[in-house]
Amino acid sequence: MIAYIIRRLLYAVPILIGVNILTFWLFFVVNTPDDMAHMQLGMKHVTEEAVDNWKAERGYDRPLFYNEQQDGMSTLTDTIFFDNSLRLFVFDFGQSDEGRDIGYDISERMWPSLALAIPTLIIGLLVNLTFAMLMAFFRGSYVDLSGVILCVVLMSISGLFYIIGGQWLVSKILHLVPISGYQPGVDAWKFLILPVVIGVIGGIGSGSRWYRTIFLEEISRDYVRTARAKGLGERLVLFRHVLRNALVPILTGVVVVIPLLFMGSLVMESFFGIPGLGSYTIDAINKQDFAIVRSMVFLGSVLYIIGLILTDISYTLVDPRIRLN
Repeated sequence: MIAYIIRRLLYAVPILIGVNILTFWLFFVVNTPDDMAHMQLGMKHVTEEAVDNWKAERGYDRPLFYNEQQDGMSTLTDTIFFDNSLRLFVFDFGQSDEGRDIGYDISERMWPSLALAIPTLIIGLLVNLTFAMLMAFFRGSYVDLSGVILCVVLMSISGLFYIIGGQWLVSKILHLVPISGYQPGVDAWKFLILPVVIGVIGGIGSGSRWYRTIFLEEISRDYVRTARAKGLGERLVLFRHVLRNALVPILTGVVVVIPLLFMGSLVMESFFGIPGLGSYTIDAINKQDFAIVRSMVFLGSVLYIIGLILTDISYTLVDPRIRLN
């Protein structure tokens, strides 16, 4: 297993380099350093001297990939790409265009994101699995049909409707929790409970239908018929055999999402004013702050690769027949 993990980590290096180059190229094709300077300084009454000074202060006055005015390795190292992107591989995120320490901002904002994402994932998983097993247990009955119809209805409603409707009903009409904002400490639950509930309800439709499909596929297999032939009850077959053998596809969807929880929810954090990494990324895109955007894209790629490796390892834990080689 150790050799497998080392090999996967080595595979990750060219992937991260490719992601870094692609992000850098796309960002600077859409927004040149001149456009970024005008966005920061204002679109009107900005002199060329002010633009040049802004670019020089942030190192954007150099070539992107290749510096013809330098000699030797400096032709590659004295560029915007080398100075701003390669040091990400040692997790040196540098400073934003506004001069803030990006590493410090990430360490501060990751906690509100985790406080929102972890309960949403755990509660949502339990609700979806319970509802899916209920539909599978009563498969072919009115309970199953009603559950499928409810899932389709929930999937057909936009996530924005849940957010806006929840804020209007729970916060504005019933005055149960604040409509937005965040406060660290023990009072944080007042600001998190509504987005967590909305996140769970919004995921019931797609999650429960997917798990129901997995359970129904397992129920039709030979080992389940053998278990019934031995005299086991339907409830025991479902919990002892079907759920256990369905763990591999369930883990595929769950473990790979865990590292991405760190990145925060872009929409949910923006609507509820939660100062997490999701709203941090949205603000950086609006301000065209390349330093923050490239850091968040790189961090997301690293976490996603870690999630895939954890998924492979989890397969060996739930199914002893699987070997990593």
